[in-house]
Amino acid sequence: MRELIFNQPSDDKSELEDAGDFTPHFDDRGLIAAIVTDATDGELLMVAHMNAQALALTIQTGIAHYFSRSRNKLWKKGETSGNLQTVKEIRTDCDQDAIWLKVEVAGHDATCHTGRRSCFYRTVTLEDGKPMLTIVDDELHFDPKDVYGK
Repeated sequence: MRELIFNQPSDDKSELEDAGDFTPHFDDRGLIAAIVTDATDGELLMVAHMNAQALALTIQTGIAHYFSRSRNKLWKKGETSGNLQTVKEIRTDCDQDAIWLKVEVAGHDATCHTGRRSCFYRTVTLEDGKPMLTIVDDELHFDPKDVYGK
């Protein structure tokens, strides 16, 4: 597979905002935010980060790859769980500093390592002046202990 090389973003806003070269703007750590939604129903599944290698692999293979900040390494989403994300569309914002992936999830149709479909399964509310979390999606699509052995 030929290595993709991304050009540096232009200082000319009209070039960034128009059709033409894709020149993603990575942050000072070499990362770009990736927002991931279900290609069919639009549900927000997760937010992750990509480095240039993860973005290039995603474009080339059609399978979502990310960069784990906590593990400091590249990872192919679903490689362990079987819940691979097949990319149906990639969009970028006007500044080219964020990526939006529309994906189909294989396996159990779950994205979160907790076994839920989405990583956004809790709401934040204010109770007696204190921020609290409430689980709003408690449906497990797989048992994380069985999949990850933890």
